[in-house]
Amino acid sequence: MEKRNIETTYNPKDFEEKIYKTWEENKYFSPKVDKTKKPYSIIMPPPNITGMLHLGHALDSALQDMLIRFKKMQGYCTVWVPGQDHASIATEVKVENELLKQGLYKKEMGREKFLEKVWEWSDKYRATIRTQQKKLGVAADFDREAFTMDERLSKAVKHVFVKLYNEGLIYQGNRITNWCPKCQTALSDAEIEYAEKEGSFWHINYPVKDSDEFIEIATTRPETLLGDTAVAVNPNDERFKHLIGKTLILPLVGREIPVVADDYVDIEFGTGAVKITPAHDPNDFEVGKRHGLQEIRIMDDSGVINDLGGKYKGLERYEARKQIVEDLKAEGLLVKIKPHTHNVGTHDRCGTVIEPIISKQWYVKMESLAKPAIDAVKNKKTKFIPERFDKTYFNWMENIQDWCVSRQLWWGHRIPVWYCNDCGAITVSEETPCCCSKCSSKNIRQDEDVLDTWFSSALWPFSVLGWPDNTEDLEYFYPTSTLVTGYDIIFFWVARMIFSGIHNMGDVPFEHVLIHGLVRDSEGRKFSKSLGNGVDPLEVIDEYGADALRYMLISGNAPGNDIRYYPERVEAARNFANKIWNASRFVMMNLDKEIMDKYKECDELSLADKWILSRVNTVVKEVTDNIEKFELGIALQKVYDFMWTEFCDWYIELVKPVLYGEDEKKKGVVYNVLSKVLTYGLQMLHPVMPFITEEIYTHLTDEYESIVVSPWPKYDEALNDVAAEKDMAYIIEAIKSLRNVRAEMNVPPSRKAKLIALINDECKDAFENGTLYIEKLASSSEVVFIDDKKDVPENAVSAVVKGGELFMPLLDLVDREKELERLNKEKTKLEGEIDRVEKKLSNERFVSKAPEAVVAEEKAKGDKYKSMLEAVIARIEALN
Repeated sequence: MEKRNIETTYNPKDFEEKIYKTWEENKYFSPKVDKTKKPYSIIMPPPNITGMLHLGHALDSALQDMLIRFKKMQGYCTVWVPGQDHASIATEVKVENELLKQGLYKKEMGREKFLEKVWEWSDKYRATIRTQQKKLGVAADFDREAFTMDERLSKAVKHVFVKLYNEGLIYQGNRITNWCPKCQTALSDAEIEYAEKEGSFWHINYPVKDSDEFIEIATTRPETLLGDTAVAVNPNDERFKHLIGKTLILPLVGREIPVVADDYVDIEFGTGAVKITPAHDPNDFEVGKRHGLQEIRIMDDSGVINDLGGKYKGLERYEARKQIVEDLKAEGLLVKIKPHTHNVGTHDRCGTVIEPIISKQWYVKMESLAKPAIDAVKNKKTKFIPERFDKTYFNWMENIQDWCVSRQLWWGHRIPVWYCNDCGAITVSEETPCCCSKCSSKNIRQDEDVLDTWFSSALWPFSVLGWPDNTEDLEYFYPTSTLVTGYDIIFFWVARMIFSGIHNMGDVPFEHVLIHGLVRDSEGRKFSKSLGNGVDPLEVIDEYGADALRYMLISGNAPGNDIRYYPERVEAARNFANKIWNASRFVMMNLDKEIMDKYKECDELSLADKWILSRVNTVVKEVTDNIEKFELGIALQKVYDFMWTEFCDWYIELVKPVLYGEDEKKKGVVYNVLSKVLTYGLQMLHPVMPFITEEIYTHLTDEYESIVVSPWPKYDEALNDVAAEKDMAYIIEAIKSLRNVRAEMNVPPSRKAKLIALINDECKDAFENGTLYIEKLASSSEVVFIDDKKDVPENAVSAVVKGGELFMPLLDLVDREKELERLNKEKTKLEGEIDRVEKKLSNERFVSKAPEAVVAEEKAKGDKYKSMLEAVIARIEALN
């Protein structure tokens, strides 16, 4: 007997790290382009190098890993390209804060020294992220790993910038920009988070020149009054028609400003008159352009009032607000203050309230880029799963503004633009120019700003494959197959990759976008430091193993929906792994290769054999279909149900008599069925639980050196046996019914009972075929068939099943004397309870003073005890 057994106890620490090293050594995840196979590629959403990975990253990785392993087993040439994002602003803030703890200041250090520190940070956290991903078991090709600041990706970034500039799609202009006064950089619309906050409407009177009249305006930002250059009213508003074209005196400043008519003003909102501050509001900026208004910026980059703010110069914006309100009050121009709830935009990285200000920035024109990207999703060239996220995408793309891509930071891709200090000309080039392109002066300087992080991330699907060079990887793997990402970055990243792919590659970057939700805590809250509810994936892996964490994250997962993290569910997943481990160990302890080979072609299958082969065949078909449709949680549930219940709890138990018997042929058949079904089960489970399935598989069979390179099971029509599945389902139901009756009577499994079966003709063959299974698993001493209920002995207990009724003589189930003794004790106890309740209810004092609900509860108890007593007396009479 050849024993290829695994360790007695399941302990993932014993093999997970060792297995991953073996996979790496064998280059299972680093494919060479194979044009005889279909390609399947995934590009990993690059985690930011701002710190450790969290559960959201773990979910993202587990879903991608499930897909890539599944497709590899199906025979595709698969590649999953990993990498990291430099996360320009987020990383700069992190490193700056770390340096402050050491008493070091970014501006004092200078750009070069500061960037040295950021690169040190980058190297450290890229290595940490890589280690974490390997602990999770990702089947990613680290030989192709990319980083958005790599030289080859920087080459792509410069190439795109120059290309867009030459096409007239990148321009530099003075426009209203979302500005973070804390980080002192421009932001795109996608980097702003909006939240409702309690604020105020300040109603202010603006005097009409040479008149006793006023125009009352309402504003949520009185400090911007210093930059007002007009007041606008709707041309159809009868209240103000006589004032259009008149001049107002700007309160506290004294500057003369006009009253202009513009359809932008909503007659019904506020006072119907709007102060116009073109340098500090995007809508006012557009009004200002239409009316040729001056643009007066009254704040510096840190949100402090500048030289144009008069006596308020040097005040922080909110301090200026307080002072301005007080001065308006003193001059009698503050009409009233009304509470007002409004949406306030904050920087998603630091939480600072953004300040719209006019500044010179680099922009990408979006109209011509957005249209083909919208059409691609409408025409299903790229499909969102679930489809409802199309709306999120369209809402963003159809209302998209020009994209501000310059950032006033040091860490990132420096804008490839040089300015001539002599003639002022601009040179845009992929390579550092030697001199000015216009006057040939060598007195040139590069733009100080860097590009928005998302500019380089937008190129990820093709830049990681070698673009702009025409590489073999790019030709074979682009467009990529599936993008897996969260719904929170559809417009940040997904939309930008789609329009960048179409514009630069002439094709969409991926066929499917699988959207998943967020991982929340057990109460549905986001994980955060302030709540102290964070969970470190590495700690979970250390306690339960990577397979258990992966299982928990995918089980019950539906595309687009958030999931909740419960430690109990990870523990349950580990219990499942333990169940598979123990069942596999039992199977392998009993297999005999020599006997298996001898009866490999034997087709004398028992009902149980036919049933389990048909069931595993059906499950293969369903699970394959579910994964193809991205119903990954449903697929996993089907594998779980099959492996735990049908294979472990039923089939293994059904065939134990054969395993422990003497019939070599029957053993040979069962050995082969056990091995085949277990192998299929492991292969279906592998994409979710790669480590345990690899450890068991390599002990179970030599057919393939690793489960990673073994083929995905295929549906075989020859194994489909509807009759066997129907018959066994009937037998299992009968066994469950009999077990329930015995459990209710506390009958131990060791006590055998005669079984009398009254079964109709439709189900009789199935029952007869399953007699041996019923005797074994329902503790039956023998099975006797009858045709009439009058043949049922007295005092038999029954179980109703499909197609008939099953009976067991009572005295077969219990020891008469012991049962009478127990029942008489129970009778005495119940009589005592009934007496107690009746005395309580006959006490008028209790009935009148006790709450009605308490009295009702006592009556209900009395009725229950009487019913129980009747049943006990009936049992005693039957036994006598």
